[in-house]
Amino acid sequence: MKLKILVGTMTSTAEYVAQAIQMDCADQIEEIEICMMDDLDINVFDEDALYLICTSTYGSGDVPDNARALYDSLDTHPKYLGHVRYGVIALGDRTYLNTFAFGGKMFDERLQGLGAQRVGDVWCHDASEGTLPEQLGSEWCREWLAQALSAAQA
Repeated sequence: MKLKILVGTMTSTAEYVAQAIQMDCADQIEEIEICMMDDLDINVFDEDALYLICTSTYGSGDVPDNARALYDSLDTHPKYLGHVRYGVIALGDRTYLNTFAFGGKMFDERLQGLGAQRVGDVWCHDASEGTLPEQLGSEWCREWLAQALSAAQA
């Protein structure tokens, strides 16, 4: 099985998290592909893969600029995504409590609305804690992957 990490970022932090996951979790899954969300649309979900949305939050709780086209296409070109299994890493800063980690949460809501099945909980990283999202994201992903792969075999 393949893990496809879709990255939405403004400052490259989400990309660094994806790269850390690619290195740290390679022993758990056959292939890990990182795809920046630039110019992607809903058709990215046509591939038979396990998906991980890894995105920051920008501005007033929005998805990053490079994720806008993909996010909008989930609304403008909706289709049933019942075959899609996914997880979410949502990066944010709790000092913006009203919009904390909304980039990932918005993707999660829209994907569920199209029938996609989230595996596990959305993992939110709080930048105000001063912890490394790459390290914690990889640790979370190891547990999430075990859960997702177990569910796929059931």
